[in-house]
Amino acid sequence: MIGFNSSGGGSKWQRVSKSTPCAICGKSDWCIFTGDADAPYAVICSRIESTKRVGTRGAGWLHRLRADDLRDRPRRRRVEINTVAATTIDFTAMAGECYRALGPLRRAALAAEFCVTVHSLERLCVGWSQRHRAFTFPMGDSEGDVRGIRLRSGNGRKWAVPGSKQALSIPRDLPNETPLLLVCEGPTDTAALLDLGFDVIGRPSCTGGNGHLLAVILADHRFTPCEVVIVADADGPGERGAWRMASMLVSYVPTARVIAPPNGIKDAREWKRRGATRLDVLDAIEAAPALQITYGVKAAVR
Repeated sequence: MIGFNSSGGGSKWQRVSKSTPCAICGKSDWCIFTGDADAPYAVICSRIESTKRVGTRGAGWLHRLRADDLRDRPRRRRVEINTVAATTIDFTAMAGECYRALGPLRRAALAAEFCVTVHSLERLCVGWSQRHRAFTFPMGDSEGDVRGIRLRSGNGRKWAVPGSKQALSIPRDLPNETPLLLVCEGPTDTAALLDLGFDVIGRPSCTGGNGHLLAVILADHRFTPCEVVIVADADGPGERGAWRMASMLVSYVPTARVIAPPNGIKDAREWKRRGATRLDVLDAIEAAPALQITYGVKAAVR
């Protein structure tokens, strides 16, 4: 059973709130987290499933977001090895089967619900799982392998196929060279920005996917040199997570920027739904400060 730890020697679990919503589902109630509010070590989400169910009364599912959450924390550890689960799940093949299972009429209906085009959903290989009775959103890595599959039911419930790993929403036929790469949160925001004609990669959350994104950018110098723009959700955690990522990326790309939808608009998909055009996004990018690392040579004193 998971409880709140108020004693020394370990990280304290805290409840989410309106000012610090859940980093996994974005809601402001029921879920708990440990670590900094803008960069939690781990989250127990009551809505989105992972491979680790916690709590004797269904508290939720554990999502580990950072690798250093176990540092200096005394604990008893039990190791279980499930070789069957580890060797039988081929998420790449599963994603392909689900993509083929989603017929054109249902794909068109989903596109209309999200206010995006069918073509963008096809580029993200969105499909349908009859077993889970849910739409599927593959998450991939820098090698092109699918590491996990997000699920979304018709009533809006979100979870993941057991055994899934958090990775990126990477569209098919992303060009090998691009002067401008946008990074946003989630597959539907990715689809919305693809509709506006941008090259886009989606992160799984405002704090997740950093390692995968860096691997994609550095892999064979696929996207360098280029400018990377983080399109943050217009809330505190979203913007703080975006600035953390931009600060990391500036060491590897010539320029990094952070933008967010204007006038209290929640995210990129809503921004597009309210009429944003490619020019609107480009204007926001132009107005955003550029993060750059400059190098100089100190003149010798004679």
